Amino acid sequence: MQSKREQIDHLRERVEQLPPEAAKEISNLQQQIVDLEKLLQGEMTAWDQVQLSRHENRPYTLDYISRIFTSFHEIHGDRRYADDTAIVGGMALLNDRPVMVLGQQKGRNTKERLFRNYGMPKPEGYRKAIRLMHLAEKFNRPILTLIDTPGAYPGIGAEERGQAQAIAENLRSMATIRVPILVTVLGEGGSGGALAIGVGDRVLMLEHAIYSVISPESCSAILWKDQEHAKEAADALKLTATHLSRFNVIDEIVPEPPGGAHGDWDGAAALLKDRLAANLEELARMSADDLLAHRYERFRRIGAYHNR
Repeated sequence: MQSKREQIDHLRERVEQLPPEAAKEISNLQQQIVDLEKLLQGEMTAWDQVQLSRHENRPYTLDYISRIFTSFHEIHGDRRYADDTAIVGGMALLNDRPVMVLGQQKGRNTKERLFRNYGMPKPEGYRKAIRLMHLAEKFNRPILTLIDTPGAYPGIGAEERGQAQAIAENLRSMATIRVPILVTVLGEGGSGGALAIGVGDRVLMLEHAIYSVISPESCSAILWKDQEHAKEAADALKLTATHLSRFNVIDEIVPEPPGGAHGDWDGAAALLKDRLAANLEELARMSADDLLAHRYERFRRIGAYHNR
């Protein structure tokens, strides 16, 4: 198998015969080398992690579902208004264990991004999500949620249809659902749009994912009145998996293949599948009452501060 540098040299030799996409491919491979070298040298900054979490070739929810689960049958609609394609979910099997899996889905090209609304759910998306969770509770199936969104859609139509209420109702309902809930942050975990499917018994986070109350750009716009300080904001927000593990916001960091998940989808899925199965096995041993008690205590501990 050719190394990244060999692939670049090969493309450069043939660049005149290749279509315009070749230059973009060379640029992508060069960036992968830079990212890998930073990883090996331990020089990744918070802003570097933000860029990796948004990488256009990073696997999305449906990419993981197709590699981790079997017998996936998607369920559509919120039974009130519409089917929001930014949220996908349905019944599936994880190592022959029946589960409900759902998450946010982005698009890879302009057509897909518009269809998926750039992975930003509207109220009907969150109402669909909680409908699927109650369905899982009815049939006693564990719930696995996959977070990957810049945030909830901020448009006027979404606000008119009750965006804030939909998110709040999800938070309340997820706190009391009597089956195991296993949450994983795949890429971007943006604000309430992520938290709306992020209340669970265990929260996992991929190594190069981010999870924050606000994006670095928006934080910069609020505090510095421009977006020129996004790098500083990223560092101050403590949004990386390492920081969030230290603060007990997440329970486990799931490693990615060298260079990041965008370079090896199958490897990333295999690593995540192993941790999902292991965590689900532990949660399945707990009674419903114990699950609710531990879920409550877990979120009560977040943000605890001791003055010494």
